[in-house]
Amino acid sequence: MRIAVCRRLILPSACLLGVVLWASPLLAATESFKVSLTGEQQVPLVQTTGTGKAELTYDPATHMIKWAITYSGLSGPVTMAHFHGPASAGKNGPVQVWLAKKGSPVDSPIKGDATLTPEQAKQFEAGEWYINVHTEAHPGGEIRAQVMPPKS
Repeated sequence: MRIAVCRRLILPSACLLGVVLWASPLLAATESFKVSLTGEQQVPLVQTTGTGKAELTYDPATHMIKWAITYSGLSGPVTMAHFHGPASAGKNGPVQVWLAKKGSPVDSPIKGDATLTPEQAKQFEAGEWYINVHTEAHPGGEIRAQVMPPKS
């Protein structure tokens, strides 16, 4: 009888453990953090009084990124804004995600969200992406911030 009770508990216990281990990546916490945008972070450096702040929320389980970017003091209206990467600080990379609708006016705050591909998520989580805000006077970007998600 004692052996039968033990055998009846082993299978359900093993199944429960399997479910917990399978679901644990799905329970990763959403991360919220801020980064500051400046002309000093541009490559090459841009002399500007413009500054910005990006408030980001990232869910590593779903690869969903949300942003609210404010800026002021730029040389003129913003023409476009993007996430670029992969690139470390001091390096430039290609556009990965448009932060505002392509061809539309870009007003502060810039708000939006996107779901990253697995490869993009890997780059983003490694700190290989940056935010770039472009103006007519600085088509390569006037202010920039390297995005370094907090380490979980």
